[in-house]
Amino acid sequence: MQNQIKKNNIVPALAFALLVSLDLCLFLIPALIIQPFKHQSTNGLTLAMASRQAAPLWTLLATGAALVVTALLWKRVSVWKRVALVLGLCLASAATVMARVDYFEWMFHPVAAPGFESAGRTQLDSSEMVLAVRFGNDARAYPIRAMAYHHVVNDVVGGVPVAVTY
Repeated sequence: MQNQIKKNNIVPALAFALLVSLDLCLFLIPALIIQPFKHQSTNGLTLAMASRQAAPLWTLLATGAALVVTALLWKRVSVWKRVALVLGLCLASAATVMARVDYFEWMFHPVAAPGFESAGRTQLDSSEMVLAVRFGNDARAYPIRAMAYHHVVNDVVGGVPVAVTY
């Protein structure tokens, strides 16, 4: 009888593991592939963007299904397996929440008060790209490598407030 119960738990346990794995993959694939200043293949970006777009719906469905499987297994498994089910549900729920959050924006913070050097004192490489703004005799250059992390610089150029974005 005990062996029969264990055999009857295998399919739901595998389904639970697959559902939690689906949740985690839908959250982690875009997070690991989309990174500034790292090579990203066309196929990788396509996969990341498709995952990002599908994640809100599919993580919700997978977490709901994992909850149903947990309810089916709850009385048939030991305390330690219940702990594993709860941890799996916590991971699935976290992935479901994160699929709805623009976590990429967490690493990008506007620069409120940029510091500048004269063109002669700058340590930019000659091949480095910049965004440039000029009003009258006042000009500023914002390095792309810095802008990629900050996205927005609030500044005043020639007495005109500007928001430089990348």
